[in-house]
Amino acid sequence: MSDAWLVVGLGNPGAEYERTRHNVGQMVLDELASRTGGSFKRHRSGARVAEVRLGVLPGGAPGPRVVLAAPTSYMNVSGGPVAGLAGYFDVPVERTVVLHDELDIDFGAVRLKRGGGEGGHNGLRSISKSLGDKDYARVRVGIGRPPGRQDPADFVLKEFSSTEKKDLPFLLMDAADAVEKLVLEGLEAAQQKFHAPA
Repeated sequence: MSDAWLVVGLGNPGAEYERTRHNVGQMVLDELASRTGGSFKRHRSGARVAEVRLGVLPGGAPGPRVVLAAPTSYMNVSGGPVAGLAGYFDVPVERTVVLHDELDIDFGAVRLKRGGGEGGHNGLRSISKSLGDKDYARVRVGIGRPPGRQDPADFVLKEFSSTEKKDLPFLLMDAADAVEKLVLEGLEAAQQKFHAPA
């Protein structure tokens, strides 16, 4: 078993979805690639993949090896590519991290958890089914609830509002920081930092 981590950013393929709320997981992945100098290449599993070193260990050594992965399938069938990558890179479920949009968290907040339910998120449901395990870590990127009576399914497929777009870079940086903290120091340390009241 390798000592690598697999960090998956969820989203839908195609330019029409690229900047939508549902693709915020892949936006965070792009932030992580940018800060590590990683570049994505197509992988036979059905994903774009960048192999990077994330963060710096005590003493200055480069951080752990991380496989950044963006499935090129639609979100509701993300599980096949994720399971394929986990098998190919020999990454156990406890070192698998999924970045995804979360309606039940206010826009701008980041929360982390391991395992549990999927909360109606079809991407997570597909991953849990394909891995045969729910015990992977989730970095939940808050997008908030839709206004009024708007259907959540429509809301997640729309771009962020003009007000949200101003704060979006900070949200992406926070979520990328949360992944880095999780990989370097563990889930509890990351939760203590990102779950503390502002």
